[in-house]
Amino acid sequence: MEYSPPPLFKQGAPARVKVAFFAFISIALLMMDARVGLLATVRQAAGTVLYPLQMAALMPRDALASMGNYFSSVSTLQKEVDTLKSEQVAAARSLQEAQHQIAENAHLRRLMGAREHLPVRSMMSEILYDARDPSTRKVVLDRGIRQGVQLGLPVIDSSGVVGQVTRVFPFTSEVTLLTDKEQAIPVQVLRNGLRSVAYGRGQSGLLDLRFMAPNADIVVGDVLITSGMDGVYPPGLAVAKVMQVESSATGAFGRVVCQPLAGIDRNRQLLILMSRPDLLPRPAPEPVKVIGKKSSLTKMPPSNAPPLAGAVVQPKAPTAPAAAQPKAAPVPAPKAATPPAATTAATPGALPPPVNKGAGQ
Repeated sequence: MEYSPPPLFKQGAPARVKVAFFAFISIALLMMDARVGLLATVRQAAGTVLYPLQMAALMPRDALASMGNYFSSVSTLQKEVDTLKSEQVAAARSLQEAQHQIAENAHLRRLMGAREHLPVRSMMSEILYDARDPSTRKVVLDRGIRQGVQLGLPVIDSSGVVGQVTRVFPFTSEVTLLTDKEQAIPVQVLRNGLRSVAYGRGQSGLLDLRFMAPNADIVVGDVLITSGMDGVYPPGLAVAKVMQVESSATGAFGRVVCQPLAGIDRNRQLLILMSRPDLLPRPAPEPVKVIGKKSSLTKMPPSNAPPLAGAVVQPKAPTAPAAAQPKAAPVPAPKAATPPAATTAATPGALPPPVNKGAGQ
């Protein structure tokens, strides 16, 4: 009695009885719902009422899941973007290499076509690097003395003249380009055959035709080809195209600016012309004038040429040879004696002998 609760807080039936009672009711309701379905309407109403509470309770979970998916998606997409960029760079590099090979093959085909039409033997070469002197226009090729390259050989490509070999080494050679300031090439206009000399202008990559007459028949658009007058370049090779015709204000001389037709700064493969065109033989040297020790007369071979037109040859009285004439007195000086050429001068159809001024003094 001392520890019993006051009458206000009496709990009624014991807890075990309550548990048994509610368990019985639950089992009865489950059996009735399973057999008859009396609580389906109550369940639907309860689900409708509790749905907003369920969604509100699930929002934190869905937010965390969405955030995780977002970050994982960003990371995955970033990796995919990096992979695609790498593949794009590799594809672009392959495309550039393919385009370069296509252009190189096309250039080589043009070179081979030009090589077949050349009248001289040629050799394919490749540019290794440009010369180290920036003030000149020179390149170094991968062919040298071992391959038969010599000084002065012309170098061309499929479009025209490129330059000339100016230095050779055992395995390489140096080519001075056509646009170098120290380079000149004889050319002629394809349209009318007008001849001139083209000079390089250095870093500008152009050519000049200097000292052109004011009335020279040359216009913008004319094509210049090699004339072959120098014996280095075969005639008929394309050189340049006229871009501008500058006339002098004084009317003395003009200057023509030309653009080279060859791909001097674009192509890597070139042709070296291994043989030069045949030249006409040089004229025979003039006879050497020999002056005797005791005579000032010049010994020259007898001339068989006919007399000049309009010249009158005066015949002289025949004289006896010097050996048949009687010796009256000793001659003081042998140079006063009549030269043997005097008898030849009297022959009709021959020129008179040269007069020696020193003999009469």
